[in-house]
Amino acid sequence: MILPWHKKPFAKLKQMIDQNHLPHALLITGSEKIGKFELMQQLVKTLLCEDQTCGQCALCRSIAKDNPKQVLDDSVLIRRSHYPNMVYCRTEINDKGVESKNIRIDQIRAFCDALNKTADNLQIGVLFYADQMNILAANSLLKTLEEPRENTLIILLAHNLKNLPATIVSRCQSVHIPPAYDQETKAWLTQHIGKAQNTDLDVVQLLEHTHGVPFKALSELSGDGFIHYQHWQNQLLDIAVHPLMINQLEDFEGNEVEVLNCLQNLIIEGIRLKTLNHEGGLIELNKVVKEVNSDFLFRLLDDVYHAISLSKTTVNIKLLLDNVLIVWSHITHLKRYPQITST
Repeated sequence: MILPWHKKPFAKLKQMIDQNHLPHALLITGSEKIGKFELMQQLVKTLLCEDQTCGQCALCRSIAKDNPKQVLDDSVLIRRSHYPNMVYCRTEINDKGVESKNIRIDQIRAFCDALNKTADNLQIGVLFYADQMNILAANSLLKTLEEPRENTLIILLAHNLKNLPATIVSRCQSVHIPPAYDQETKAWLTQHIGKAQNTDLDVVQLLEHTHGVPFKALSELSGDGFIHYQHWQNQLLDIAVHPLMINQLEDFEGNEVEVLNCLQNLIIEGIRLKTLNHEGGLIELNKVVKEVNSDFLFRLLDDVYHAISLSKTTVNIKLLLDNVLIVWSHITHLKRYPQITST
């Protein structure tokens, strides 16, 4: 079943298949938790299943058994699919028993070697996430991308295109999964929120909070984290609309970094609404967006990013948050943007 926010990117992939224009290398991009892996699985089943993702045949069932996202206890280079001609490559436990932060060159070599074997049927290699390759690994992949074997498809999944070398990107056909705010996605999220026993939440607000990433919206509902987030968000919006509310910030104590992250999300959403000339689901944010200088929003966003990075040092994070909030409380009335942090 195609997820609502996957319909357009999948339609692009299906058109490539129907017109026999599927490239040897695909790059599927999108925000973390937007469902790139799920879209890849839908594509693979469409390519391999005679009934196009029937879900019942031996081939569909074999692919459904794959669980390459599971973290293994042992060190491996690549993983084999239950479909004989398919392999996966991802970050793995290294020889020291620690999961590597990067996909290493020895993994890419094993990945390419597996795809260089002769096979009558389609060979598929899935690399996730490609933007986790170190530079040596990326360079090692280039030759296979430049000189692929016949009947081979390499699928790269990536969160951030900017973290991939241009030489890799230029050798792939890109398909992007954009953020989703449409009614069909809202209906899907409403249905799944009900299963999560949080039926009183505002779906529009939840999607805006997660920047249009439905799976991330669902994950935010685990525990009481989102309830705290909503509380901080409401307080931040009150401060922007009623500056005197800045004197009532007791709930922020001990949660300074979380509050900064919450403010960061509000500013990003405000910039999006301002740019598109749209209104969102947060009435108070709409008021701020209507009055604010766009340049001041971007500058405050930079300061919030900087404050979050400084939180990992010995800086007085409470004082830093106070300085940020003073600017936020006057964001719609500023004539000149002040300096908050020193570089």
